[in-house]
Amino acid sequence: MRKSDLASVYRGYIACLNDQDWSNLGQFVDTEVTYNGVQIGLSGYRAMLENDFQSIPDLQFNIELLICDPPSIASRLHFDCSPRGMFLGLALNGRRVTFSENVFYEFKAGRIVQVWSVIDKAAIEAQILAG
Repeated sequence: MRKSDLASVYRGYIACLNDQDWSNLGQFVDTEVTYNGVQIGLSGYRAMLENDFQSIPDLQFNIELLICDPPSIASRLHFDCSPRGMFLGLALNGRRVTFSENVFYEFKAGRIVQVWSVIDKAAIEAQILAG
């Protein structure tokens, strides 16, 4: 797959997430997807995302940086949102926070088969400490 094609597929995936278009998630994510080293499959991946949107009603994935090197993508996603209750072990209770996620994907046959995600929890903790 060419870089431009892979980037287009990824942008479609992000739009699918932001639209919460779960019925089309399988167009972008393989049925045997692995997340941070654990095979959770498409149903587990979908459940994780649905839970994220339930816990963070104003969640939107915003691409800050996108690097394509087929079959892989590296992306820095930016979030400005208000998680309810606990988030990453932090009591946010609706407080607005901004943070980034560095996420790496491996694609096979145009679908995501591996995801490695690191969320910048330190940025959230700094906002809590700042008041």
